[in-house]
Amino acid sequence: MMQSGTDEPGRTFREAWIAGVNKHYPGEPKPSYVTPWEETPEWEREAAAAVYHQVRTFVEISAGSTAKLTREQRGRFVALCWIAQIHKHIETPKPSYVADWEDLPEWQRETDADIFERIEDDASLTG
Repeated sequence: MMQSGTDEPGRTFREAWIAGVNKHYPGEPKPSYVTPWEETPEWEREAAAAVYHQVRTFVEISAGSTAKLTREQRGRFVALCWIAQIHKHIETPKPSYVADWEDLPEWQRETDADIFERIEDDASLTG
């Protein structure tokens, strides 16, 4: 069962993902790409919360110096953290689930960068 402490960070991550998909995806996204938090599978909720915390910790221990990273570097960090979560939760993931940055579609790269920036904003607001 999900701890209540992971619900809000995971939800923030998921909302940033959905916003990014709606902004960057060419055409109509797959329904699973924009599934609301309440209908998101438990493993994916846990993964979303974990990546949120990884990015937030990275921002905090860097004392805000992540602001100097390029947009691509920010997106790469989110993508790499997500790949680790996929390996944690799925024993034999499809190759597309664990694709390296260069193999991700442009819309997904942009969405990952947006997610980093959303979490970075959260960290700067609450310090």
